[in-house]
Amino acid sequence: MPFSQNVHRHDLIFNAYMQTTPKGFRLHIGLFGRRNVGKSSLLNAMTRQSVSIVSDVAGTTTDPVEKPMELLPIGPVLFIDTAGIDDVGALGDLRVAKTRQIFDRTDVGLIVVAAGDWGDFEEHIYQELRTREIPVVVVFNKNDLASPDASLRERLKHDKADIVVTVASKAEGILDLREALIRSAPEEFINAPTIVGDLVPAGELAVLVVPIDLEAPKGRLILPQVQTLRDILDVDAYSMIVKERELRDALDRLKRPPALVVTDSQAFLKVAGDTPDDIPMTSFSILFARCKGDLSEFVRGTATIESLRDGDKILVAEACSHHPIADDIGRVKIPRWLRQYVGGKLEFIHVQGHDFPADLSEYKLVIHCGGCMWNRREMLSRILLCRRHGVPITNYGLTIAYSLGIFERALKPFPAALHTYHELLSKTRGRS
Repeated sequence: MPFSQNVHRHDLIFNAYMQTTPKGFRLHIGLFGRRNVGKSSLLNAMTRQSVSIVSDVAGTTTDPVEKPMELLPIGPVLFIDTAGIDDVGALGDLRVAKTRQIFDRTDVGLIVVAAGDWGDFEEHIYQELRTREIPVVVVFNKNDLASPDASLRERLKHDKADIVVTVASKAEGILDLREALIRSAPEEFINAPTIVGDLVPAGELAVLVVPIDLEAPKGRLILPQVQTLRDILDVDAYSMIVKERELRDALDRLKRPPALVVTDSQAFLKVAGDTPDDIPMTSFSILFARCKGDLSEFVRGTATIESLRDGDKILVAEACSHHPIADDIGRVKIPRWLRQYVGGKLEFIHVQGHDFPADLSEYKLVIHCGGCMWNRREMLSRILLCRRHGVPITNYGLTIAYSLGIFERALKPFPAALHTYHELLSKTRGRS
């Protein structure tokens, strides 16, 4: 095979592999700027592909365009090319609303500005990113037409914002931009947090309990199970995968107990009954509460279930969009278990994907899925929004464990989170 064809074949294989990396494991890089400042051209130059439509007509990009790629040494990243956030009119309002959702997902923000045109608009985006403590790279594009103001550059440098000068249409400055993104990447993406690796030492066994129900995709495992399995392999541990009805027999066959049992939350009660008390046990959802969000914050949110009363309104948020089944976990099972626990009628409102109310004042509690499809930044953004509104937030696994009476058992693998819960109990008893 000629060399050029072999290289092309390798690129096709590599690109196919990159497309399969879950979004939640990618560094999310948001491109923000006015219409027609060259965001799409910049993205095309970075990826060396025409993934965004480029035109001299302002406002060509109507919706956020996502482009996955590999950016060494960071690894998988996701570029999000936003629509022009200065759009006007009814359609423009929809574009702006979608663009603002990108702030919640952004790990590194790129503000793209025509080199001499920094104004109130760019300053607003810059301050929004700084308020959220998101690393900022300011890209002065079209540098062949104008140069950025010297005093502005000094101020941005003083703020520790990275500055890059480019001519995207000629691919000039692209290497500098790649280096700036590597410098700005949060440390957690260079040294990614583990899902379960710190709980299962090398050479030890984790038992994964995986029910096969109507929501399990035919022929495949669901994403949290796959990601947990990979994490176990990465730390040189090994695993046993069973269905819930096989767990007791599987444990009896082992010569020594496993380091951890992890279950799908829907099988929590049976798995807790079949797992000896001296074996640590938790759920995939609780593992992801720690990996993707803030487990202690979720524990504090879960404890407020005790204060729920008849008629309270609860928001149930799911990161991915899927067609619910008859016995859906978020729409049927969790509402049923909570109503039984509270002993009253609770009102449940459901949202999916990136939709999330800006005003949370009517809700007594937010219950979120594990967020396996998301990056950690977006989950932390939702936690922060709830905190600003004074509304507690928890997740599916913690809610299920609490309503079924096995909350402390499920938290035993996480001493800090369990300590948080015990402190809450002490304060509650002290007030009573």
